[in-house]
Amino acid sequence: MLGAAFCAEGKRKGNKEDNIKYKEMTLKERISADYMTAFKTKNTLAKNLLSVVKGEIQTIEKNTGVESMSDEDVLKILAKTAKSLKESIEKGSDEAKAELDIIEAYMPKQMSRDEIVAKMVDLKAAGVTNIGQVMKEFASLPVDRKVVSEVAKEVL
Repeated sequence: MLGAAFCAEGKRKGNKEDNIKYKEMTLKERISADYMTAFKTKNTLAKNLLSVVKGEIQTIEKNTGVESMSDEDVLKILAKTAKSLKESIEKGSDEAKAELDIIEAYMPKQMSRDEIVAKMVDLKAAGVTNIGQVMKEFASLPVDRKVVSEVAKEVL
């Protein structure tokens, strides 16, 4: 019953009603449900990774006094974890690639480089040429900030 990283169709195994309930869960609830599934199916890679993510969520909740974190805050934790895993992949860790696939299943789909270039060209045509203004335009979008910065340097 794990996320898209565990099922080819991007759906949980089970009936249609279970899939609808799963999609309505908060990220924190989905991570907890997937942790239990990984635990029951003896998927140690997923279990260990999701355990670390759950631990970070609980630590932040405890330190800030928040009872339940928002999806936005959980996404920040996932983004930080993904960044760390990408660095591990660059150093040659094979296990990090599988872990990154698990984390990315919970994150929104990132804009492609072509989509970023297209938006950048539109912004340039609209008169936005300051890198700060460009980054501000992309702040709320699901993009890799590093790629936006590289494209901005090329296009502007």
